[in-house]
Amino acid sequence: MRKSKCDIDSVLRRWPYRPGEVQARLVHAADTREVIQMRIEMGLVQMETTDRPDGQRPGGASTYFDHLLGLSLTGDPEFILDEDQCYEVDRELAQFYQRRVCWLSLREFARAVRDADHSLALIDFARAHSPSEEWIVSHTEYRPFILFHRTQAAALSTLQDVGPEAAIDQINAGLTGLDCAPTDSPEEELLCLEDPLAEEEAPADELVSRLLELREMLREHYGVGRTLSERLEDAVACEHYELAAQLRDEISRRGAKMRV
Repeated sequence: MRKSKCDIDSVLRRWPYRPGEVQARLVHAADTREVIQMRIEMGLVQMETTDRPDGQRPGGASTYFDHLLGLSLTGDPEFILDEDQCYEVDRELAQFYQRRVCWLSLREFARAVRDADHSLALIDFARAHSPSEEWIVSHTEYRPFILFHRTQAAALSTLQDVGPEAAIDQINAGLTGLDCAPTDSPEEELLCLEDPLAEEEAPADELVSRLLELREMLREHYGVGRTLSERLEDAVACEHYELAAQLRDEISRRGAKMRV
């Protein structure tokens, strides 16, 4: 029997596995397209950078979520996921999780936000069309962890593109999404991905604490006090409506400058 010479021994030797760390890199495939490679204990995983990570087109759609949306719009208005569809939803969530942690490791924060948004929308869709309450509960518990990743990524992307004050506002928005009202209490230090599985199992209050810590690190590192949005919330809470109007105008002017 003729043996194939397609092994990847030399690749694995040049890229040793390091336990407890997300190891990812962007490379170009033979056809020049960009792909992600993720080193795992038993070898490596290669993912596409757009649409579905495995490159498949379920039902001709760019993702399984898009495929399900098409079915729900053209089929039974009381569309309910069957057992096979639930399994495929879980597969897609797992794929987008793997790529999301790679984007975070690579500091590709805007792309991590995009993938987190896809997963959140897929979970919401599946919850609305779930076959059972048990299935809903088992998947809703993923939301805090995905929102945590999304908030981290959105804050650090905004820090790069806009500045620390806007990054703090992103964290406050994420905390609101985690049903936690924000309270007062160098980039490599702001993002921890040493053990992604430990993060996934962390309770929601621990994830909230991590975001609060990130927010205060940004304040201290960049010398940021209360942001305009936070001052607006304070003014409204204290019924200082004239000040609130002035702050809204300032926020609008700042937003207009950013769009120019």
